[in-house]
Amino acid sequence: MLYIVATPIGNLKDISLRALEVLTKADLVLTEDTRKGGLFLKGLNIPKKPFLSFYEHNETKRIPQIIRLLKQGKEIVLLSQAGSPLISDPGFKLVRKCIEEGIFFTSLPGPSAVINAVVLSGLASDSFLFLGFLPRKKGKRIRKIEEFKKFPYTLVIFESPQRIEDTLKELRAILGERRACICREMTKIYEEVLRGDISQLIDSISKRKVRGECTLVIEGAKGK
Repeated sequence: MLYIVATPIGNLKDISLRALEVLTKADLVLTEDTRKGGLFLKGLNIPKKPFLSFYEHNETKRIPQIIRLLKQGKEIVLLSQAGSPLISDPGFKLVRKCIEEGIFFTSLPGPSAVINAVVLSGLASDSFLFLGFLPRKKGKRIRKIEEFKKFPYTLVIFESPQRIEDTLKELRAILGERRACICREMTKIYEEVLRGDISQLIDSISKRKVRGECTLVIEGAKGK
């Protein structure tokens, strides 16, 4: 059986009791970085487990091997580096193959940077749209932002600390001035939540070096 296990986005204490139980009995653990995966289990006092690297560029190659093991009755866990697997992380192709092959799988809910950021933002949470990471190429990125310009829903975007300022400037240029929020280092010691208009956020982060992955939450378009 395949278990899709959400992992803490920063604070190890956010691991669920059910996740601990599943990880303890697992025959194999799939993760992007096996070294970090080993340290993760060690931090939870879980005995060493066999690991198999599973990331974007080897996912397709690994799937036949994983499917064979699942058909043999192995208990396999898919871990993300942080948060829920498949959400801007590998796993979608594996899940589709399990459905195709009639192999049962389940997902253990847990920490999510998307949900956490929406809650902390103070922006409308009754309906929101998760865009993941915007395209790296400028033309595609601009078209992507323009596509959601008139959407009334709160927008959620993942962004690196190196690109957050430029992304905010592009968002302001296309979407106009809106309320927004930057959440970084969520659940960690140096958790920071910046709220204000896009221009205020640009002014705030332009004066210092931003560290840690950022989740950006932006107000939806207002009705005329």
